[in-house]
Amino acid sequence: MARNKKKQLPLLENITITAVAAEGKALARVDDKVVFVPYVVPGDVVDLQVKKKKNSYMEAVAVSIHEYSQLRDTPFCKHFGVCGGCKWQCLKYEEQLKAKQQQVTDNLTRIGKIELPEISPILGSKLTRGYRNKLEFGFSNKRWLTEEEVRNDVKYDQMNAVGFHITGAFDKILDIDECHLMDDINNRIRNEIRQYAFENNLEFYDLRQNRGLLRSLMIRNSNTGELMFLVQFRIEDEKAQRQADALMQHLADTFPEITSLLYVDNHKANDTFGDQEIHVVKGNDYIYEEMEDLKFKVGPKSFYQTNTEQAYELYKVARDFAGLTGNELVYDLYTGTGTIANFVSKKAKQVIGIEYVPEAIEDAKVNSEVNGIKNTLFYAGDMKDILNREFIEEHGRPDVIITDPPRAGMHQDVIDTILFASPRRIVYVSCNPATQARDLQLLDAEYKVLKVQPVDMFPHTQHVENVVLLERR
Repeated sequence: MARNKKKQLPLLENITITAVAAEGKALARVDDKVVFVPYVVPGDVVDLQVKKKKNSYMEAVAVSIHEYSQLRDTPFCKHFGVCGGCKWQCLKYEEQLKAKQQQVTDNLTRIGKIELPEISPILGSKLTRGYRNKLEFGFSNKRWLTEEEVRNDVKYDQMNAVGFHITGAFDKILDIDECHLMDDINNRIRNEIRQYAFENNLEFYDLRQNRGLLRSLMIRNSNTGELMFLVQFRIEDEKAQRQADALMQHLADTFPEITSLLYVDNHKANDTFGDQEIHVVKGNDYIYEEMEDLKFKVGPKSFYQTNTEQAYELYKVARDFAGLTGNELVYDLYTGTGTIANFVSKKAKQVIGIEYVPEAIEDAKVNSEVNGIKNTLFYAGDMKDILNREFIEEHGRPDVIITDPPRAGMHQDVIDTILFASPRRIVYVSCNPATQARDLQLLDAEYKVLKVQPVDMFPHTQHVENVVLLERR
């Protein structure tokens, strides 16, 4: 008996896109259903091919555009719509900022359900291209073919790629010729490595088989003019070692602007290298970033905000909200490499930073030492385990707590300990206003929100940072 054919999903014609939605998509309404659509903007009139149909919503792609919205901008990257990053290139930047402002407002009101002051206008990024100081690219012997390439039905001799992973296809890489997220040096080096690899028959990584010489690369630049470049290899034998050495020498000779040239020999099944040895080919295993009169040492394993200029604006907001006079004990939770802790230390009596990653805490200590800062202490470990009543009784009740948790927000135990510590002020920096709103609700009985300041760190994406000042009731 023959199987039933897969049900044909509908084509929706002359549909007006009405609003910006989550995850960089836009939405329309058809009958009683919401339709989520990528790479369109409010005001576009489009034909939509439905890809997924559920009881209350549909997912679709635009197959033709009848009318272009006045809010639309011309995408500047040739990989737009395939790469999956920078999904809002087609939306004017001022409209992106409005959408992010609304995202913060909606999350704090609908999820937080707390009394709020007027939310300050979002701080836009001065740079909307080339704003990142760090990029990572992967190698694969399974190049992602675009729809146009598939339609042409050509047999491609070259299936190697260096670029970005495709969402939903973990072992495939979209070959990237240009990326506008960083200075053009990222394109020149990446494209040179690809050409060199082709000419010298270097083996690209096969993720499923965990084999192949070329695994990934990372590039970091800084506002001091330094440039770090790291290549991850999987070196199987002496021949592969010679190939790796030759490539690194080629990079050193071709790009004298690289001040920190590094590599890792990683045999694990994933590209994380926090537990791997760093081999230095040229220069130091670190570069420096500067902020006001401070220097921050950044290594290949260090976390540092990837938009340097806008990170400064973010930290100035946090420092202003903290309202320090020089007499306060400050706890900096999720301190990372101690950037905020060191940044506010001049205006505090003492700053205590806590962070899960031991290597980050070592960086934080070095950054204090480099800058001659004597009033900081740093501790490594799980926040919910370190920050407890005994810790507070030993180190003192903080006057101010600055917290900058990961996207998941703060653990309930951490919130309970903050309530026990009872600081006068809390400055909550968040990269996820939804989980921030949840945490604010948990703090609301004891703390009132006085200020809210959204900050755009990542133009052309849906991501937004938000800083909230709370004061004890």
